[in-house]
Amino acid sequence: MEILSNLGLGLETAFTLTNLLYCLIGVFVGTAVGVLPGLGPVATIAMLLPATFGLPPISSLIMLSGIYYGAQYGGSTTAILVNLPGESSSVVTAIDGYQMARNGQAGKALATAALGSFFAGTVATVLLALFAPPLADLALKFGPAEYFSLMVLGLVASVVLASGSLLHAIGMVLLGLLLGLAGTDVNSGVARYTFDAPELAEGINFVIVAMGMFGIGEIVRNLEHDQSRNLVMKKVSGLMLSKDDFKRIVAPVLRGTFLGSALGILPGGGAMLASFAAYSIEKKVSKNSAQFGKGAIEGVAAPEAANNAGAQTSFIPMLTLGIPSNPVMALMIGAMIIQGIQPGPAVMTEQPALFWGLIASMWIGNFFLVVLNLPLIGLWVKMIMVPYHRLYPAILMFCAIGVFSLNSSQFDIYLMALFGLFGYVCAKLSCEPAPMLLGFIIGPMMEEYLRRAMILSKSDPMVFLQRPISAVMLVMAALALIVVLAPAMAKRREEAFQED
Repeated sequence: MEILSNLGLGLETAFTLTNLLYCLIGVFVGTAVGVLPGLGPVATIAMLLPATFGLPPISSLIMLSGIYYGAQYGGSTTAILVNLPGESSSVVTAIDGYQMARNGQAGKALATAALGSFFAGTVATVLLALFAPPLADLALKFGPAEYFSLMVLGLVASVVLASGSLLHAIGMVLLGLLLGLAGTDVNSGVARYTFDAPELAEGINFVIVAMGMFGIGEIVRNLEHDQSRNLVMKKVSGLMLSKDDFKRIVAPVLRGTFLGSALGILPGGGAMLASFAAYSIEKKVSKNSAQFGKGAIEGVAAPEAANNAGAQTSFIPMLTLGIPSNPVMALMIGAMIIQGIQPGPAVMTEQPALFWGLIASMWIGNFFLVVLNLPLIGLWVKMIMVPYHRLYPAILMFCAIGVFSLNSSQFDIYLMALFGLFGYVCAKLSCEPAPMLLGFIIGPMMEEYLRRAMILSKSDPMVFLQRPISAVMLVMAALALIVVLAPAMAKRREEAFQED
């Protein structure tokens, strides 16, 4: 009965006129962001962080979360109509969705994506409501040693699951940790890593790093590619699914929802990993596997359900443990810190209206998305055709205004530009910026819990192994690194042997 009273509190909070409005704005902007290739929820949320300063905490979080899961919906539109995924998690949807559009079934593909996403998002929100409280209760029993080990595990998991070179991912995490330590030491009051710049005395603002790496860096990278956007059809019809279509998508949607819900919780996992895994499994188990790649409706239903379920359940570790499972959740933690809220299990007990209001808003947001997406197909089609060279000047201006509004400092704009250049260099070197952002967010918290644990144990480092939960998490982190490093080391030895 407690869960019902909590959900009642959440619905009462979410159903205020203000929060409904910001939920609607969030999912609309998120859908538009997903539709427009070259943008994404990370860059958009990073740019909108300064705009949330004057909003109530619950309203700002509802809007930002709506942008995230709304982008998962919008990304499928460009994937199906243009074969140009607006979101990385929609890459798989393009394989069969675009073929369906070429076969005159664009309406069916879009309806499948919308309905599958709605069902998966609704189920994942129920799971969030059910599993978040027990995890938060468990986390309340954690001491400094357990929290430090948990954060180590989270960073290792993000490294393990990152694409590309493992060495690059580790290097980016370490760089993020170092950047997070810049500023004045809380205990001693001594400035560190500031290079005698008074503007860095309070550390590097999270918004500057996020907007530079994901906003400016992404713009510069996209300008290199002249993307042609040729629509298969400018008028979409046939949005109703037949009974046979419904029969074909039920099982894929259920499997995608289950898989996405599980993978969304993993650090570094989330929507993209869920969509790829769901498509691979569906291709193996489906009775119509021969049609995959040629316009199989199952190839749209499974990944779309998976990426939306993964997007919703990725809120679980962020809300209950204060650990981001992906870059968007890192930005959400940044938004909470900006609002003066310390992420972690205490949020549920200290601010229950905010916690349960955010969860309840996801049901409302998923309903808004179904209502918005299908009737507004014509609008999304027109947005797809907007040339990117007309979009990026407005994005650059918005980034500059947002950063300047933080401290009314030109130095912040220059610093954002520097991080933008660095983000572009990272992209050229195939270094993902996401692990760096996670390290930047978690670094100061890791240092704080490390110091607390050492003080309580009288500087005995064995405290991290003497406490069972802490030891288990450190062992899991070590095993994860060994599993990933072993094949890489074996391959390197084999290449060296062949050269000899």
